[in-house]
Amino acid sequence: METVTPKAISVCQLNSYIKGVVDSDYRLKNILLCGEISNFTNHYRTGHFYLTLKDDKSSIKAVMFRSYAERIRFTPENGMKVIVFGSVSVFERDGQYQFYIENMEPDGVGSLNLAFEQLKEKLSKEGLFSQEYKKPIPSYPKTIGVVTSPTGAAFQDILNVLKRRWPLSNVLISPTAVQGEYAPGQIVRAIQSLDESGQADVIIVARGGGSIEDLWAFNDEGVARAIFACKTPVISGVGHETDFTIADFVADMRAPTPSAAAEISVPDKIEEMERISSLSIRASKNLLSRIDRGRTEINRLMDRNVMRSPAMLINERRLLLDSYIDKMNHSVSNQLNAEISRLSVTAGKLDAFSPLKVLSRGYTIPLKTDGTIAKGVNDLNIGENITLRLIDGKAICQVEEIENG
Repeated sequence: METVTPKAISVCQLNSYIKGVVDSDYRLKNILLCGEISNFTNHYRTGHFYLTLKDDKSSIKAVMFRSYAERIRFTPENGMKVIVFGSVSVFERDGQYQFYIENMEPDGVGSLNLAFEQLKEKLSKEGLFSQEYKKPIPSYPKTIGVVTSPTGAAFQDILNVLKRRWPLSNVLISPTAVQGEYAPGQIVRAIQSLDESGQADVIIVARGGGSIEDLWAFNDEGVARAIFACKTPVISGVGHETDFTIADFVADMRAPTPSAAAEISVPDKIEEMERISSLSIRASKNLLSRIDRGRTEINRLMDRNVMRSPAMLINERRLLLDSYIDKMNHSVSNQLNAEISRLSVTAGKLDAFSPLKVLSRGYTIPLKTDGTIAKGVNDLNIGENITLRLIDGKAICQVEEIENG
């Protein structure tokens, strides 16, 4: 009997055949699979997610392509328990079967709630919720900027409240969609437009109530960062009192509803009128009180002697002035006499040493032609003319002979 040798096939043919078998099995399609994420990789260049799903006994590699990954609201993390929807197939090149994910939900918590908590934690760590960055709301804004849908009930509620409370304010709306796929980008542009215009003194970011899906545009990271970067104070009034969004935490002030946001943004005209009236009454009372105190003080001054008899005070002041003048004259006279006495003593000393005093005793002073005094015979020359200074005049003489000693 002749032996038939089977024909060899390639690895590629084998993997292709296995892939075909697996792909044709309907039981491996549209599977809901639960497991814990490990070895998670977010391939930033392609946008694909690569991960391993495991339980306490086994594991399977999985991939979520970018087109599906972009749809989920939260960020997968290692250790997170999830429920995924998809199919099993074979990666033909490596001969490896893996799970191809089309949708992913957290196991035990909604994806939107998880995404909300993840973004909240991230922005909180960056300091976007910090009180030190909160700007004060102006007390009397002239222009109120509103970021909301112009056709929504929230805008009408805001207008009604502003008109009732503070009709002096102007309202400047920056229209935007408040829900849907394109709402976050529009909200960001609306906020930036109002802020850059510099026309608004305060900005209200608002929309009416709804489900978490309806309010999700205000949980967008781009919207949160636009509010944080806004130079104009921002009041968030999104949803109902029990609703909280990321915008509420980033805004300078959170209001439970759009109407409450409008109330916070402006004063109440009735309260202000009452306050002004109260201040006016207080001012009148203070003025009357000051007038009464002034009148009492005037009466007290009028009762003083100086007011009853001014001439007596003037005479007293004249006597006091005369006393000061006498003291001044006496002081000046004493000082002058002392100086005269000191001058006499000094003059006597000068007179005692005066050359004229010497001349009066019979002495003379020989003066040479250059005006210098000849103190001895060595200062004289025979034939030299000298002047003798006497008490009552002078004599011109010629030296004929000089003797020493």
